[in-house]
Amino acid sequence: MTTMAEFAMCPDCLHEYKDPENRRFHAQPNACPVCGPRIILHEKNETAPGASSSLHLTSRAILSRVADLLHAGGIVAWKGLGGYQLACDARQATAVEELRRRKRRSEKPFAIMVADVDVAASLCFVSPEERDALLSHERPIVLLRRHPGADLADGVSPGNPNTGVMLPCTPMHDLLFRILRERWSADPALIMTSGNISEEPIVIDNAEAEQHLAGIADAFVHHNRRIHTRVDDSVVRVVSGQGMLLRRARGYAPQPVFLGRGEAEVLACGAQQKNTLCLTRAGFAIPSQHLGDLENFETLRFFEETLERMARLFHVTPTAVAYDLHPGYLSTQFALKLENLRRIGVQHHHAHIASCMAEHQLQGRVIGVAWDGTGFGADSTIWGGEFLAADYLGFDRYARLRPVLLAGGDSGVREPWRVARSYLLDTFGAIPDSPRWSAMAAPERLRVIDAMLTRRVNTIPTSSAGRLFDAVASLIGLRHSVSFEGQAAMMLEAAADAHRDPAPDQYDFALTGASPAEIDFRPMIHQMVAGLEAGQTQAHIAARFHHTLVAAIVEVCRRMRTDLHLNRVCLSGGCFQNALLLAGCIESLRGEGFAVFSHREVPANDGGISLGQAAIACEQLRHEA
Repeated sequence: MTTMAEFAMCPDCLHEYKDPENRRFHAQPNACPVCGPRIILHEKNETAPGASSSLHLTSRAILSRVADLLHAGGIVAWKGLGGYQLACDARQATAVEELRRRKRRSEKPFAIMVADVDVAASLCFVSPEERDALLSHERPIVLLRRHPGADLADGVSPGNPNTGVMLPCTPMHDLLFRILRERWSADPALIMTSGNISEEPIVIDNAEAEQHLAGIADAFVHHNRRIHTRVDDSVVRVVSGQGMLLRRARGYAPQPVFLGRGEAEVLACGAQQKNTLCLTRAGFAIPSQHLGDLENFETLRFFEETLERMARLFHVTPTAVAYDLHPGYLSTQFALKLENLRRIGVQHHHAHIASCMAEHQLQGRVIGVAWDGTGFGADSTIWGGEFLAADYLGFDRYARLRPVLLAGGDSGVREPWRVARSYLLDTFGAIPDSPRWSAMAAPERLRVIDAMLTRRVNTIPTSSAGRLFDAVASLIGLRHSVSFEGQAAMMLEAAADAHRDPAPDQYDFALTGASPAEIDFRPMIHQMVAGLEAGQTQAHIAARFHHTLVAAIVEVCRRMRTDLHLNRVCLSGGCFQNALLLAGCIESLRGEGFAVFSHREVPANDGGISLGQAAIACEQLRHEA
């Protein structure tokens, strides 16, 4: 019943398999160099000295050749456990930049693989909790803070003080690093990134790899064991001594999460970005691995393949489907095309809070702080800075960030300067006269966007906290456009983390109105601009900004406790991947006597949405029964 079925055991392995006193007794994947899978090397330029695609080379000979290729600056496509990976020497700037060019990945950080924890510690700071995460049997990528002057190419994590590090996760990787050490006489560090073109699913088939990765890899290391399940590497970050998943995939999925909310069998289709799906059965939720952003046919097909496989594996026949309210999401469109299923639409931020509640098995109402970049609101505007009084059956929107206009839809997400100008107009009534603001973009583009904002043409109101991060990153000159999601916010967090002086005072803000109340950050923007004109550093302003966000969250939670008699706070949404924001909120809220819950089993980002949708749907069906 496994992909080892096609490898008939040799006499020695069969004897071990049948011997009750042998540790390999009834070990289904029992295999050896005689009867087990083999690796195969195929070099694109087989006329090069030493090149070979011979099936008769030993594993050591193949890995030795791979070591030489990597040392020479080559890029190798490597068939891993859940799909192909692309590898190159992480210390060679030319090789790293060439990988970026070929893979069409301009700035998004790469993860690296090293032989052991000692090598990781020579490159990055490693806490005891981070060490445990690196050594765990899941073998995730762990986000670590690099040592200043670490011997890695700048292109590994451009503009980012952190690097994702993992240890060998299969025997093939372990053997490769042993041979690399022998032949390089040094401790190697390899970029080990997913084998795909950006935004497409990871490649799993030998022939598919030769076709799709032909323009990227100089050589291919195949093996002849089929990959049954396409799965990326998981990503973990340690915050306040606890690991949190940024991407839940290899090693973690499809571990179930206990719901205890009835016996309903539900399909939850998740969100558009960082999509996962979730099935429920016998009181358990079963979230899938990370599937990626549902932006193309290939990823949607991956979604459908995963659903078919999981439904068969776990014997689930859904009677209901839960989905996001956003009509443009491919996951929503997929759900609405399904026939003979009860349809349950779930508001995006309600799902975020329910996912946090579900993994902590919370009952009753909670204070939900859902901060992210984009979510379709119940009023058809873009939400993202929400305070909800929520349980599984519903929510009340107690407070939000004061909305600003987002000009040009998705273009406003890719160009933070647009949101920055929206905040300037909202704060000052006009763009202040300063070369700082005229340098954000070309003059004609500035005129067009300013006209759109003032005339409210092709704009949509948004209360998004993610867009506030983007705006501030642009205002202080860190980033006016981005090449991947969250880039500006990551740079803003890095700038704040670099502030080494005592914590600065918070900026001013106001909390006004009701149903919902609004956090008005115009006083903060006013003081921030004054600070820029006075010569304050980016690090100082970024640190003060983070401090202010924590203060605002605590103030709203205090009021909700007074008004609603709630004391449990769930923190969810992509903004809470920010270590400074999350750690600051946990410490400050606990200091105020709140019981605080954040994500551990599923990501705070949209990767956790499907679990929340499933929990809400199951509770609704249970309540109706």
